Amino acid sequence: MKNTFGNLLQITLFGESHGAAIGCVIDGLPAGIAIDEDLIKKQMEKRKAKGRISTQRHEADEVHIVSGYFNGYTTGTPITILIENTNTRSKDYTKTRYRLRPSHADYCAEVKYKGYQDYRGGGHFSGRLTAPLVAAGAIAIQILKQKGIEIATHIENLHGICDTPFHHEETMLTQQINKLHELEFAVLDDNAAQAMHSCIEDAAKQGDSVGGILESCIYNLPCGIGEPFFDSLESHLSHLLFSIPAIKGVSFGLGFDFAKHYGSEVNDALYFDTKVKTKTNTNGGINGGISNGMPILIHTVVKPTPSIYKQQDTIDAKTKEAVKLVIEGRHDPAIIHRARVVVDSVLALGVLDLLLEKEAASHL
Repeated sequence: MKNTFGNLLQITLFGESHGAAIGCVIDGLPAGIAIDEDLIKKQMEKRKAKGRISTQRHEADEVHIVSGYFNGYTTGTPITILIENTNTRSKDYTKTRYRLRPSHADYCAEVKYKGYQDYRGGGHFSGRLTAPLVAAGAIAIQILKQKGIEIATHIENLHGICDTPFHHEETMLTQQINKLHELEFAVLDDNAAQAMHSCIEDAAKQGDSVGGILESCIYNLPCGIGEPFFDSLESHLSHLLFSIPAIKGVSFGLGFDFAKHYGSEVNDALYFDTKVKTKTNTNGGINGGISNGMPILIHTVVKPTPSIYKQQDTIDAKTKEAVKLVIEGRHDPAIIHRARVVVDSVLALGVLDLLLEKEAASHL
């Protein structure tokens, strides 16, 4: 399995949903970087399951930094993060061991790992593995903030209910970003937030689930970040985003809506105001795979949670016979509101990796 990502900043992910612990190793951070543990806790809190719109599996998610960190600073050696699994119910998965769950990785894992995979709670394929990504991302977010770079994500669309999009005007955009940093449920419009809550609760009552679209912004990233062709800014960030369970689509700027327009309608005219800017930002802050200094705008599609309580058709992995499946256990009727901080985290890790590359190249 390929569980390490990055060039100068490398992240290795390990663990299973129902194992003793999950975690990651961060390699490539220089010594002497202060780590704000309170910010790590705040970010982890955003990912936690809460209320009727999330799973009833509630984990403490206490982050233990067991290496590479001493007296409040990085030491320059690999940082190892451990998060214990303290609230597992593995028996929920014993009865349906060979009943392949639709739209899960059960069948693929059964074939690839010849039945030796840890199937409990999805094992290594579980969204549980995003917890260490959030912890690692919190460190990257701190470093980027010191460089004036901010990252924020909101639920732009949940099952057809739309939020206010990110604003093109700089002052309004920074206000939106600051507001999202403090929101537990990342929706800018209060009425839309209430409607989304109700939609998720209704899906839960029906034993079903819903998905949606997240909109992310990377603000104040300098021009010149990205290494075309194969390590372009889009390529690098998309690679990480598609590593998040349930992400099924990624686009930048107008994305697929480019297909609706003429070039004259979507070309971003340039002007100068203390620095080069564009009058519009349909390209989402990237040209030729390189940041152009405008806000990076990204959309990610999050599919409905595949673990639903309705009866489904499937097969038995051993007998290959058709069977009915009713999933037990504790599952999310939507994960998009919890995925928001995961998206922020992997974007921070990806951007920091490319920034470290650029800084290293400037010293050659």
